[in-house]
Amino acid sequence: MLEVVAASVISLFAGILGQPSQPVPTVESLSWQNAKLFQLPPEPDPVAEKIVRDYLKALEAQGLAATNQGVWIESDFIRLARHQGTQSRSAASLTKIATTLAAIDTWGLDRHFETRFYANGNINGGVLKGDLIVIGDGDPMFVWEEAVVVGNALNKLGIRKVTGNLIVNSKFYMNFYPNSAVAGKKLKEGLNSKVWSSEAQIQHGKMPPGTPRPTVEVQGNLLLGNALPPSSQLLLTHQSLKMYQILKQMNIYSNNMVAEALGQLMGGGDVVAQIAANVAEVPPEEINLINGSGLGTANRISPRAVTAMLQAIEGKLQDHSTSLPDLFPVAGRDTLGTMLDRNLPSETTIKTGTLARVSALAGVLPTQKYGWVWFAVINDGSNIEALRQQQDRLLQRLSQNWGAASISATLKPNDVGRFGDPDRVRLTNEKTLE
Repeated sequence: MLEVVAASVISLFAGILGQPSQPVPTVESLSWQNAKLFQLPPEPDPVAEKIVRDYLKALEAQGLAATNQGVWIESDFIRLARHQGTQSRSAASLTKIATTLAAIDTWGLDRHFETRFYANGNINGGVLKGDLIVIGDGDPMFVWEEAVVVGNALNKLGIRKVTGNLIVNSKFYMNFYPNSAVAGKKLKEGLNSKVWSSEAQIQHGKMPPGTPRPTVEVQGNLLLGNALPPSSQLLLTHQSLKMYQILKQMNIYSNNMVAEALGQLMGGGDVVAQIAANVAEVPPEEINLINGSGLGTANRISPRAVTAMLQAIEGKLQDHSTSLPDLFPVAGRDTLGTMLDRNLPSETTIKTGTLARVSALAGVLPTQKYGWVWFAVINDGSNIEALRQQQDRLLQRLSQNWGAASISATLKPNDVGRFGDPDRVRLTNEKTLE
């Protein structure tokens, strides 16, 4: 069928160019008129299907029923192998693929979260006689280093003591705590190096040599409040890492707190699922989420939906001259986080998922025969280490069968951003406010 359609196209162009063309057989349009242009028919690869059958038999030998496993493998045009691929399953941290897609669709790649610091009172002699107010908009990666930078910026503005309270709003998070009360306590400590815990000391030691130790002592209490008094004066604005850097950090380390925060900001698991299903063009029943992280067995996604979301992410990234390996860990380049102790084919882009009885793996395998091969494997079983080893063997066999390929020509350095970057703090007044 495809050869006939291709021949028709060649014949058409030959006629346009004024060259003689050979007649081609008539094709009934009903057989292909609803297909995407140049889309290949969904035919499996016999060798890939056998490799998957062997994989399932190996799991059955370990006492794991094949009916509890899901597999979906496809190239851009051909469904190469599948096993119960349209059934939604507990996907664990593959949920973060949905969160990544929804975040890009909602905010784009260059979005910064901003945290604003206000003074509600007079500043004189290094003392803010009033409250220090913090209005966050959900930065999920405001950590110790960011508090150090903000404290140094406040010192630069002449503020070393606050006689009033530290007031934070409900969208201020710190050190991956989405609880503003906990985050506020961490911030109060982070601003004043005189009371630093060992954890804060360690993180400061990772910053560039010579980074000052801030001293902003808040004498009052920590309060929660979303209202900003009209008399408040903006002191400085702190910008987060860019969205693509946040997503990269989230996916490399499978950071649940970051994913939870992003999911909440978008409206919760239901909203993330709706956005992801719509953008990836998959049936909504194949993506059911209760949060953005994957914590909890109620987060359920089909293997087919996983690969569709990855392809949708890649489609959005191409508009920004970037690619999937810039947001997810890559075998041979990224050695930390979820890549630890994996034996995957070189330059395979992956996302893992793990719960007590779930081990999942999805991503892109570069091959000589089919180009990028999209895959998703979701296993139900308690021996997580054994399941991971079987997943690695599955991908190794597929890579050997189709020929390993490289994505090095487009692979970029691992840019996850730098915490505590003073360039992301904008002072309202470069001079002292005294």
